[in-house]
Order: sequence, then structure tokens, then C-alpha cells
Amino acid sequence: MKFRYFLISSAFRISNDYQIEYHRLCSCICKYPSKVHSFIVLNKYAKFWIKKLNLSKHPEGGYFADTYKSDKIIPLPGYDGSRSICTAIYYLLTGNQFSSFHILKSDEIWHFYSGSSLTLYIIDSKGKLKEAFLGPNISKGETFQLVIKSGCWFAASVNEKKSYSLVGCTVSPGFDYKDWEIGNRKRLAEMYPEHKQIIERYTRAVQI
Repeated sequence: MKFRYFLISSAFRISNDYQIEYHRLCSCICKYPSKVHSFIVLNKYAKFWIKKLNLSKHPEGGYFADTYKSDKIIPLPGYDGSRSICTAIYYLLTGNQFSSFHILKSDEIWHFYSGSSLTLYIIDSKGKLKEAFLGPNISKGETFQLVIKSGCWFAASVNEKKSYSLVGCTVSPGFDYKDWEIGNRKRLAEMYPEHKQIIERYTRAVQI
């Protein structure tokens, strides 16, 4: 009885994170206990990395921690002031999260570390949308590293929704919030009406 209460309590906490209705979780516990157990374990892995790497919530969605900032600072044309030549972070998304469409003045390299593969949705400077896959399965078209060129709008989501993705992001010239813009859903949809569906899926009505 205590074990069942623990499962229901755990599921209720997960429902807050994953926005799943409580009665659906209770039903799932009764009908598919092994699947619920798997769901809880995978969530624990994400929580482990969030705690172990001291990750904080990111305004794009997900969690991050700064890991590197070069001491070399240089002035750059087209930038508001000087920038470090390179910066890096850890970045983690859980299966119910996404990285909202955003744009940078600098190139960014994503590196796969652990968990599920990711899909990145990239709208280039000419308005062309492409999907790229970051992950360990090379035979399925995934790659361990992916470069997003400056001036592209891009978003990301976890492919296995019960899992998580832990990646690294390296920016050069170094990241500064002055060079970063989060996508406004209405404005982006007006700019790229042919991509309205994907834009609405990976932007937020109210930014977090």
C-alpha cells in the first residue's frame, strides 16, 4: 500500500512537470506499471544531471550552466562592444520541453553528450527551413556536432519524449545576451508564413 502511494505521489509530481492529467497517470499506474516506472527512472536521470552539473532554467526553455569563457576579449565590427572569443555551456532539455526559436549574431556549435537525440529546426537567412538531427546514431543521419550559422532562427526538441537530451553549446565570438533574440510568435509567423505551423509549435505565447 505504501509503495502504491509512493507511485501515485511521484506521478502527481511528474504531472506538474509534464502537464499530464492526474487521473491519466493513476490509470496508467494501474494498467501499465512498468511503463510508469520507466518514465520515473528517465526523469530521475534528467534530475541527476540538473543537480550534478548545477543547471539553472534557461529563458529559451530547458536548463543550462556556463562552463567556459575565454579571457581573450576583442572588439568586433557589428557587435555592441567587445566580446570574448569563445564561450561554452551545458544545456539540457527534458522530453516535454523545447528550445524556443531564437537567433544569434555568432555561430553556435551543438555537441551531443547523453540521452535522446534532438531535432533542430533551422530557418536560414534566405527563409529556408531544414531539420537536423543531433545524436549518436550516425546510420540514421544523426551527428555528434552541428553548426548553426549566425543569422539563422532555430529551435530544438527531444526526439524521445520520455527521455532528455544533454548537450553542449559553444559560441564564437562568445555569447552575450545583447546578441541573442528570442522569437516572437506573431512576428516570426508574419516573416515566414510558409513555416507558421512549426513556428507556432516551437515558440511561446508568453516567454518564460
